[in-house]
Amino acid sequence: MATKTLLIVAHAPSPNTKKLAQAAYDGANHPDIDINVILKLSQDTQPEDVLAADALLLGTTENLAYMAGLTKDFFDRCYYPVLEKKQGMPFALYIRAGHDGTGTKLALKTITTGLRWEWIQEALILQGDWQEEFTEQVEELAMTLAAGVEAGIY
Repeated sequence: MATKTLLIVAHAPSPNTKKLAQAAYDGANHPDIDINVILKLSQDTQPEDVLAADALLLGTTENLAYMAGLTKDFFDRCYYPVLEKKQGMPFALYIRAGHDGTGTKLALKTITTGLRWEWIQEALILQGDWQEEFTEQVEELAMTLAAGVEAGIY
């Protein structure tokens, strides 16, 4: 059986958001989980990357009560090329939100509903001032998604 692939698409413009992307990568690469993990920046991710993935974890910042522009650009480039081919793909999301993150979550719910991706859990919204525990929460989210994909649950 071929090893499954988890694609992590992260918008990481700051040292803290880079820590979150690394935490996602580390969590998905847990030694007990046999899965191929690919971490790409949103601006570097192409439709082919999504088409080759079995699941996707997206990380974005909240900018002006909406997802980051480069996250939106990722969807602008990838939406139609993957629309018919990746329906039902397991999906998880973390949002680094200075405020409440609800606008970003709502926009991403709309986009992923159109894509017919399957959310494995509600969006993880990392609100307010930076807290070191954010990295642990993202690591756990990535580990959960990776383990579920490996086990065939998602």
